[in-house]
Amino acid sequence: MQTKYIFVTGGVTSSLGKGIFSASLGRLLSDRGLDVTIQKFDPYINVDPGTMNPYEHGEVYVTNDGAETDLDLGHYERFLDQPTSQANNVTTGRVYMEVISKEREGAYLGKTVQVVPHIIDEIKHWMLKLGETGDYDVVITEIGGTVGDIEGQPYLEAIRQLRNELGPRNTMIAHLTLIPHLRAAGELKTKPTQHSVKELLAHGLQPDTIVCRSERSITAEVRRKISLFCNVEEEAVIQMLDAESIYEVPLLLRDEGTGELVVDRFYPERGDENEKCSDTPDLSDWIGFLKRLKNPEETIPIALVGKYVEHQDAYKSITESFILAGVPDEVQVEVKYVPSEDLSPDTVESQLGDVAGVLVAPGFGDRGVEGKILAAQYAREHDVPFFGICLGLQCAIVEFSRHVCGWDGAHSTEFDEDTAYPVIDLMEEQKEISDKGGTMRLGQYDCRIQDDSRAHEIYEADMVQERHRHRYEVNNVLRYKLLEEGMRFSGVNPDTDLVEIMELPDKRWFLGVQFHPEYRTTVGDPHPLFRSFVRACTAYAHEEDLVTSPQPPERKAVPLASVDM
Repeated sequence: MQTKYIFVTGGVTSSLGKGIFSASLGRLLSDRGLDVTIQKFDPYINVDPGTMNPYEHGEVYVTNDGAETDLDLGHYERFLDQPTSQANNVTTGRVYMEVISKEREGAYLGKTVQVVPHIIDEIKHWMLKLGETGDYDVVITEIGGTVGDIEGQPYLEAIRQLRNELGPRNTMIAHLTLIPHLRAAGELKTKPTQHSVKELLAHGLQPDTIVCRSERSITAEVRRKISLFCNVEEEAVIQMLDAESIYEVPLLLRDEGTGELVVDRFYPERGDENEKCSDTPDLSDWIGFLKRLKNPEETIPIALVGKYVEHQDAYKSITESFILAGVPDEVQVEVKYVPSEDLSPDTVESQLGDVAGVLVAPGFGDRGVEGKILAAQYAREHDVPFFGICLGLQCAIVEFSRHVCGWDGAHSTEFDEDTAYPVIDLMEEQKEISDKGGTMRLGQYDCRIQDDSRAHEIYEADMVQERHRHRYEVNNVLRYKLLEEGMRFSGVNPDTDLVEIMELPDKRWFLGVQFHPEYRTTVGDPHPLFRSFVRACTAYAHEEDLVTSPQPPERKAVPLASVDM
């Protein structure tokens, strides 16, 4: 069966939610029995977001095969419960790097290398790559940025060419656009959408559906106006309103008939017994999940200690893992964001004294690292449930070395090259590497779990696979002294003997991991470490009277347009 391709573009402004729309549409289609994958094309020149500051781009999401990708791939995996790969996130930098490499190798036989056809052909190659595997019925392709951006023009040209090559029955364009509400006029305005579609038409692309982002319901009159001036059917004008939770969006789109719009175009004969696509999506599991999500029985506070907490997307997978881990037990996790730079011996009690658990987040660079070490010390000394991820594990080991082993000045060589006790050191294979991009220990590696450990109790397995993103590791030369003082290394890589999991057995729940478990959490299947941590925090919250009544989610959306902005 011919793979179908849906291209998702955006207009008027960025951050309209193309990623959430793509993930939600993918879920609607997968719940009809279709095999769906989603890919993201980013127009920036960086080869990948791996070297970008989280304040610039939010978190870096890592796939099983070691790709450092856009955070939207986290939404794709959480919604679809399907792994992504190197082929699911492509940037302009990567496209140009591939073309230049081919030119240097003589692949173009001495021809002049140009945007058309060579760059466009490379983009088309990546747009078709996943579909050509035969594993997917539908490939959804999200184009970053907005129509009209100079750097996005090659992607629109690639879509135009593919639309002609594959035919209208195998391709579809969904255009997200803003419908602002002007308070002074008391009206929803369609003119920005009209101009956005006009810009799209200038590139030879007629949208098949227009998805309207708005904080107010779209009236029938507004739909007719958009339909008339943008040359789409009224049924193809879809509203996507602000929602309390991103996990409501699939149901909102279902109610708009978005799934029917797609399958009517791609699978008009789906009643035939040979057609894979069912007539209606089976969303019973999703609805059950959403009911538990929206009706928690209690709320508990957990501190997330990090250096980028001011940016709401810097720890996106961690915050979503907290949300999803509490759902099975009908617990709402209230995340208290604690800037690690603000932690000191004078402030740590006021910052962490009223939480039911402490998670020290991953990161790079020495800014705020002493605050993370202090957070680990506070949790250990007060027996507060503690979870350290990547650098969080390393900070916990540094703290233990200083205050339990008595190694004054113990540190990571990332922050103190001359420390007398380098309990965290650069991985041996990293010592000759100077390039920063894509050179860390990346992707999925094995972890062997020790029997009779907390980790084994949580995983209920002897061997697991987890995703990594780091350069530094626990120093095996000093690791055995830590063992003598009561620290347990309950997970190691069987091939390299690198430490993967650390725990303190004498504490109620004190565990650190070198990998990133947040990347494996999906809707309906929260990572077992997060679920166990949230349960431990819930028990502690009951003991310390930290449980509160559930509160409606705080809406972070701001008015999209008004005269008093």
